Amino acid sequence: MKNIIFILFCFATNHIVSQEIYFPPLNSNLPWDTISPESLGWCVDQTDELYDFLEQGNAKGFIVLKDGKRVLEKYFGTFTQDSLWYWASAGKTITSFLVGKAQEEQYLSIDEPTSNYLGGGWTNCTPEQEQNITLWNQLTMTTGLDDGVPDDNCTIDTCLNYLQDTGERWAYHNAPYTLLEDVITDATGQGINLYTNQKLKVKTGMTGIWLTLDYNNIYYSDLRSMARFGLLAQNNFIWDEDTLLYDTAYVNQMTNTSQEINLSYGYLWWLNGKPSFMAPGLQIPIPIELAPVAPDDMFAALGKNGQILSVARSSGIVFARMGDPPGDNGAVPITYTNDIWEKLNTIMCGVISVEEDVVQKLKLYPNPSSNEINLQITCTAKAVIQIINVLGEVVIDEIFSSRVDVSSLSTGIYIVRVNEGGRIFQEKFLKE
Repeated sequence: MKNIIFILFCFATNHIVSQEIYFPPLNSNLPWDTISPESLGWCVDQTDELYDFLEQGNAKGFIVLKDGKRVLEKYFGTFTQDSLWYWASAGKTITSFLVGKAQEEQYLSIDEPTSNYLGGGWTNCTPEQEQNITLWNQLTMTTGLDDGVPDDNCTIDTCLNYLQDTGERWAYHNAPYTLLEDVITDATGQGINLYTNQKLKVKTGMTGIWLTLDYNNIYYSDLRSMARFGLLAQNNFIWDEDTLLYDTAYVNQMTNTSQEINLSYGYLWWLNGKPSFMAPGLQIPIPIELAPVAPDDMFAALGKNGQILSVARSSGIVFARMGDPPGDNGAVPITYTNDIWEKLNTIMCGVISVEEDVVQKLKLYPNPSSNEINLQITCTAKAVIQIINVLGEVVIDEIFSSRVDVSSLSTGIYIVRVNEGGRIFQEKFLKE
């Protein structure tokens, strides 16, 4: 379990402990209160480095809230606070909220078969196989449907084929998720935009609209609306004094481990602080946290091309990033989320998360490297070094040395881990 340690590098009053949460006016034309990073004791001289990092990574907009108030907000190029952009898979978290609301209003039950709402034959499975797929399976990515089809976004029945029994396999499969919106429409008798407007937008001051693109239904909004949704999630889906989701059990299930296969996945939310995570397209857990430098309680909405909404209740921090691909071009920007938290920790004057037996600041150089890496760390006992690939496989396992030959490794991202009598030091490494 991590203990959040606050190191006062800049000022003696680095107020990171969460205060009473502020909620901006529902009318987005009214001012949204700010709080200066200086008053928080943050190292403002580090801000330009963050903005340069974001700009080089093709960001269009970035915002940081502290207990609801704006601390940092930056737009790049022609993008403004009123510009609309897509959430991609980060929008899955809105769908998760709407399913919970529809269940609370007794329109549906997540324990019921999906065919109760979509009718029989919505998949290419046998009637018995199809009947076993529930809304819960769609929320947790455990439908057992084959995500290895030519287009895993395809929602027509011939694309939805049986691969494994429900609940026995986790796979990041867009099509079953997308069909949750048809479930909401069928159950409530309302279109997805109308239901979103009534249950979320008018309650929080969010803007936005669902638009259909090919098989996908994608949410578009401005950056501040994404931040508003993060603020709502920070406060357990209560907006000021207005409870948007009374079902506390469902709220807890959304942002906690939902199944025992991918420990870092809730109800369409990604979770930090777990001993492993599974990345889209992979079937082997990677034995590290989702974002090692972020607070343990951080949870996130992550979407293709670097759409990120990250929430950490313990520190009162919410940040949102919209833009083009930052270089982390996978289905969800896991590595890039960790990189932003690393920059934020520097701005917050060294606020770092440290486990009782884990320190994240092993120094490696050169990084990237094609031949060898040097490890800068002082070991007081016999230590072992391991290098782990993205599949979670240990590819190097040897007695600690300050210099390690990596020439035999394939190009890619690895975790370098030093185990010194139970104390673990680890860092990310890029093999060229």
